[in-house]
Parts: sequence; C-alpha cells; structure tokens
Amino acid sequence: MPDTYPDPSGNTEAFRAFAHPAAEPSAPVKSSSNLPLVVALVVAAVVVVGLIAWLAL
Repeated sequence: MPDTYPDPSGNTEAFRAFAHPAAEPSAPVKSSSNLPLVVALVVAAVVVVGLIAWLAL
C-alpha cells in the first residue's frame, strides 16, 4: 500500500469521516416526512374498525 494513502484508522476523526461521510457539517440535512406512515396508520385503523363492525352484524 503506498504511503500517500490516508489510513482512516489513523485517528478517530478520520475514521468517523470515513465511516459516516454524511455526518459532515457541510452535508445537506435530509428531512424525512412522516406523512406516508400517518396515512397508512389511518387507513389501517379504518379497515380494522370496518371489519369489526361487519363482524358484529
């Protein structure tokens, strides 16, 4: 291995930058939306309530 290769295990900061490149402060933060999860839970609740009502008849 050539000596010019930076060994990421050389120090903790270099290893963290190697292992988690998205953790750099200059990287854009990706926001996640919970909307699909909320919609799925509402649909599941409506289906369960409808099934219970149908079985109760």
